[in-house]
Amino acid sequence: MKRVSALLCVILATAGCAGYRLGPTNGEVAGNKTIEVVPFVNRTMEPRLSESVTSLMRKTLQQDGTYRLETQERGDIVVTGSILKLERSELSFQPTDVRTVRDYYLFLIAQVTAIERSTGKTNINQIVTGRTAIRVGADLASAERQAVPLLAADLARNATSIIVDGKW
Repeated sequence: MKRVSALLCVILATAGCAGYRLGPTNGEVAGNKTIEVVPFVNRTMEPRLSESVTSLMRKTLQQDGTYRLETQERGDIVVTGSILKLERSELSFQPTDVRTVRDYYLFLIAQVTAIERSTGKTNINQIVTGRTAIRVGADLASAERQAVPLLAADLARNATSIIVDGKW
C-alpha cells in the first residue's frame, strides 16, 4: 500500500511538469540562427522613439536566447519595423472632477517584419502593440517622456514573443 501511494505521489508530482519545455519553444536549437534588428522608422511626431524601441528589441531578443543577436549586418533573420502611432487613452479620472484625467494608458503601435535573408521569405509582417499606464502629475509631456522606455519594453516583449514563437 505504501508503494502504491508513493508511486501515485511521484506520478502526480511529475505530471505538473509534462507541458514544460527547456529551451526555445519553436523547436529550434538555441543560438542556431542569428537575428539582426534594423533601426525602426519613426512615423510619429514623438522624438527618440526609434532608438528606444530598437535597443529594447535587441536586448529582449538577446535575453530570450532563441537566436543569437548579430550586429554586423549578417543575420539569418532581419527584423525591421515602423512605429506607426503613439496613442493616449483615459484610464481613470479625478475623484472630485470627472472631467479631469488622472491616469492614461499609452499605446505604441508598430508594424514589425521578419525576413529570412537567404530566401527573402517574409516570415512575420504584423502589427504589434505595447502599452503602459501613466499617472499625470504637473506635466503630461514629461510623464509621457518618462514612460517611453516602459512602453518600448512592452512592445519589444510582444514582438519578441511573436518572432521566436512563430511557425516558420
